[in-house]
Amino acid sequence: MKLSVIVSTYNQPRWLEKVLWGYHVQTRGDFELLIADDGSGPETAAAIARFGRESHLRPIHVWHEDDGFRKTEILNRAILTATGDYIILADGDCIPRDDYVATHAALARPKRFLSGGALPLPMELSAQVTRDDIVSGRFATLSWLRAHGVRGATDFKRLLRAPWLNGLADRLSIKARFTGKNVSTWKAGLVAVNGFDHEMRYGYEDWSVGQRLIHIGYRVKQVRNRAVAFHLHHPRPYRVHDEMVRNRAIFERIRRNREVRVTRGLDEMAARIAAEHSPGAARSS
Repeated sequence: MKLSVIVSTYNQPRWLEKVLWGYHVQTRGDFELLIADDGSGPETAAAIARFGRESHLRPIHVWHEDDGFRKTEILNRAILTATGDYIILADGDCIPRDDYVATHAALARPKRFLSGGALPLPMELSAQVTRDDIVSGRFATLSWLRAHGVRGATDFKRLLRAPWLNGLADRLSIKARFTGKNVSTWKAGLVAVNGFDHEMRYGYEDWSVGQRLIHIGYRVKQVRNRAVAFHLHHPRPYRVHDEMVRNRAIFERIRRNREVRVTRGLDEMAARIAAEHSPGAARSS
């Protein structure tokens, strides 16, 4: 099984660089790392290049021009670029624990997608956490988080490295969804449902992919207590109420009608990429 990790980002170079160092120290290092960049500026490109020079990983920067929230399009572009047959989707503001990739790989099963989440860090600590904190692994320990003022004991069971206990906690946990910040599945399944919907902006665009996968026979497995990541705090100016309502209605339609394939998804992106690489496009550039 070849692994591809796709990390989405938009104009958060400081946060992204912290996240990338989390992938640098993964216990399983045989994975392809792609950055799905929804139109970030040169600071993000510089951060990715700097990481590539200093890490053993060689990230693939998948980018398109900034034209509003087009995360679904850049994710489809990255999925088509990925060479792995198993794909982990994550956000560029979620630092993975060192066993994150290995856990997703170990729990992968046919016709299944794995759904995790992320422990939220307050803004002050999000800014303070350093590359050394991440590379050393101490940022992911209860003692370090307590020492830095993080409270709220309900989720700290996720910091325990006890597979049987974490697995039990997952079975007793909340209902799992296809959450784009921490999810994995087979590339073949994503191709079968035609990927993400280009017509959807922020809100339920990831749930909709999961619902379509369920309609082709996939099952969801909760892994939030085993595939652990830490969410760096930030504002969400792209969270628009009217679009959230519209996307929720689309999700409910997909669920109700048991829809499978997206109308505008991977195949549209594949045609766009082919046009970009056609001889005519090369001459006109």
